[in-house]
Amino acid sequence: MIWGWPLRSPVRLAVTVVIVAALAVGVTLAVTALNGGSAGGGAPGSDDGSTTSGPATRRPGGSGPPPSPTPTMLPPVPALTPSPRPLSQAPDEAIEVAALWAGAWVRPPEGTSAQQWLEGLRATTTDEYLGVLSGVDPGNIPATRVTGEPRPVGVAARSVQVEVPTDALTLVVLVVDTEAGWRVAGYDRV
Repeated sequence: MIWGWPLRSPVRLAVTVVIVAALAVGVTLAVTALNGGSAGGGAPGSDDGSTTSGPATRRPGGSGPPPSPTPTMLPPVPALTPSPRPLSQAPDEAIEVAALWAGAWVRPPEGTSAQQWLEGLRATTTDEYLGVLSGVDPGNIPATRVTGEPRPVGVAARSVQVEVPTDALTLVVLVVDTEAGWRVAGYDRV
């Protein structure tokens, strides 16, 4: 092999290191020359050792570093908080979607694949949240059925939090208003 040749003797290794170093220096000099500079950093033909970087960065009548740009400050952005609304303003469609979603979310019957379970959630879930749910094993869901009526517990302009009781726990389902209608974007357990 070509890589084994330099390792067969110390003399070959030394010759190889010198050749590689010479090639590296040659490539560096060639690239610098093509970019219009010289290896020493000065302008070609200058013998005073000064560094030039072109007319755009030179200050008139002086030498030294170019002035630094003035930083720009952006105004502070206020925190986004949903404006709470009375629970009576919860849209019926959002509550209905939460109930449908919870009914599809509970542990499915034996033999239902994870893909079939996800398909049952698709019509009431945002695409982004379906991606999150794709990692869930529906066989690990503790609840097997919804046991009560959904009720809103938080209402904002474009979102509603709905509590849905099941036989194992109470879900708090986040339903958001999307272009496709009300869809579930997350849930938590009480």
